[in-house]
Amino acid sequence: MVRFKTAQGTVSIAPEVITTLVGDAATSCFGVKGMAMRSVTDGLVHLLKPEAMGRGVHIAYGEDYILIDLHIVVDQGVNIPVLCGSIISEVKYKVTEATGIDVRSVDVFVDSISID
Repeated sequence: MVRFKTAQGTVSIAPEVITTLVGDAATSCFGVKGMAMRSVTDGLVHLLKPEAMGRGVHIAYGEDYILIDLHIVVDQGVNIPVLCGSIISEVKYKVTEATGIDVRSVDVFVDSISID
């Protein structure tokens, strides 16, 4: 649980809420095919279904902030640096707006490029 204090009391947010917000923000950006996860058994990158997109997000918690890593699959032909900048801005904005938690960093890992 992510806990932070406000003037009215303590707020607790389940990690699944934050991973869902991050996954939704990232996949809403043009050029993102979906969230990715590298298989431990075979080392291959798998495109996650929309209901499991939180598995491509890793969050580290500080006392009053969070750090986010997300793994994505992008469409062929997109400008990857521009796309990653857009994702970082969108994720920081949506998570901060929805939860009030300070997002210190968002690291985007492009695990694969979709050719179809």
